[in-house]
Amino acid sequence: MDNQTKQWFVMRDLTRPNAKHPAYLMLREKGIRYFTPMIWKIQVYKGKRQRREVPYMQDLLFVYDTRSVIDPLVEEVPTFQYRFLRHTYRVPMTVREKDMEQFIRAVESSASPQYYLPEEVTPDMRNRKIRMIGGQLDGYEGSLITVRGSKVKRLLVELPSLLAATVEVEPEFIQLL
Repeated sequence: MDNQTKQWFVMRDLTRPNAKHPAYLMLREKGIRYFTPMIWKIQVYKGKRQRREVPYMQDLLFVYDTRSVIDPLVEEVPTFQYRFLRHTYRVPMTVREKDMEQFIRAVESSASPQYYLPEEVTPDMRNRKIRMIGGQLDGYEGSLITVRGSKVKRLLVELPSLLAATVEVEPEFIQLL
């Protein structure tokens, strides 16, 4: 694996959920591009209930850079680690750049994305294949998720074997495949 090629690495942040300086804040300070799926939660902070944006999965983090930039950080911070592929000797997990960019674009296009672990996505959730024609998600293909009684249509966007998200889509931009 080339140490000078920028790619999306799948990382772990083993800091506690209440840590003052989690890995994504450290990466932001250093100017390294990262993505961590965030959700809004009500938390008690200094005796007051506040609405705060927190990571969906505390230990999941995607970092876009070269190994030569990330390796010194991993050595320096013991709670910041690579996720390795199973049945290999220390080969870090990576995500194709195209897949990651599409996932980030889809998640950021929605005000309220909902995240799912791969085992939570059932076959009945993938019932109808669609393509988006126009709008922010022009050209996206995926599964249409409909919830009974809801007027909101959602598109299922996936990072295979890592994470899935549903984002709201406008019905007029949906084309059934």
